[in-house]
Amino acid sequence: MLHNRSFRALWLPGLLASLTLFSVSATGCGSDEAPAPEAVNARPTNERVVRVQTQVVRPTTFEDVVEITGTVDTPNDATLSAQIGGTVTALTPRGKRVAKGGLVAELDDGMVRAAVRQAEAQVATARAQYDLAHDTFTRQQPLYQDSIISALEFEGVRAQLNQATAQLSQAEATLNQIQEQLKYTRILAPFEGTIEEHFVERGEQVMPGTPVARIVNTEQVKVKAGVPERYAGDIGVGTPVQIRFQAYGVSPAGGQVSFVGRVIDPSTRTFPIEVDLDNRDGRLKPAMIASLFVTRARLEDRLVVPQTAVIRDENGVSMFVVSREDTLPRAQRRTVRLGPSYAGKVVVEAGLEPGTEIIVVGQNKVTEGDAVEVVDTAGPAPTD
Repeated sequence: MLHNRSFRALWLPGLLASLTLFSVSATGCGSDEAPAPEAVNARPTNERVVRVQTQVVRPTTFEDVVEITGTVDTPNDATLSAQIGGTVTALTPRGKRVAKGGLVAELDDGMVRAAVRQAEAQVATARAQYDLAHDTFTRQQPLYQDSIISALEFEGVRAQLNQATAQLSQAEATLNQIQEQLKYTRILAPFEGTIEEHFVERGEQVMPGTPVARIVNTEQVKVKAGVPERYAGDIGVGTPVQIRFQAYGVSPAGGQVSFVGRVIDPSTRTFPIEVDLDNRDGRLKPAMIASLFVTRARLEDRLVVPQTAVIRDENGVSMFVVSREDTLPRAQRRTVRLGPSYAGKVVVEAGLEPGTEIIVVGQNKVTEGDAVEVVDTAGPAPTD
């Protein structure tokens, strides 16, 4: 058996000879051409290259939209109250549809009908007295004109006629008043709708002004919202609006502003707007929450970019664009001035030209002059 030191002395020269032969063979198997100088210059081994995604900006249309929160309301929602005292004898069931002028509730009218009959009797008595006084006046007037009766006697006849006329008018007024009270024993629907709620029960005694029932018609609804006062000069009647609702299964709706308030609420610094919507399917219910997207302005031929591509720092507002003037695409910082924004997009008012290729992903990893590798481009890249 050989000693370890003797074994190493025999093994190492053979290993070095084998490695030398392998190195020569590998060099002989390669291409005879040297690497192109362009490839070496195109990507130096010590230069950092950042992978980015870009977008080519082109003039487009941008809608400047104001997003606000509102609620659904219906103009046909009324709480009906008793106009006279009495006992409730009838109530239309909740959920039942009632035509305009239909019966909603009824009060006991026995005492009122008795008062009507009494007032009718008083009218009849007063009319008889009036007829007698008028007949007497008609017969006495020629006698007075012929000086058969004195002026004092004729003035007495005239006074009786005037008194009878006043009593008849008073009796008729009382009768009319009691007849109106008789009408008030029937509470009628002011519009077609559905009985939503009862505030009393049958047999309950009510006083004038007591709420009895609520009637609602939701076939036409309004979405009401408050708009910040800074947009007071931009929104008017007819302004387009898109509305989305928080309730499940309720589809978005489109409409126009139908009403614009002229007064600013001092507590919220907003002014009210309303949007009329058709609701014959009954999906919209009063007090639902809605998001309104009011089109403040429609801007044509504007450069619109993703808001995420914008960089804000102590130097201001800027973006990175791709410059292809060099062999490698490189990042170049541009100071920009922004306009209105909405839905993740913003208008660039100054600092970019149509056809500019901007970095939309990876812009936070690059610095001025960095080489970039574009892995995805939205739209064709500009050519020099």
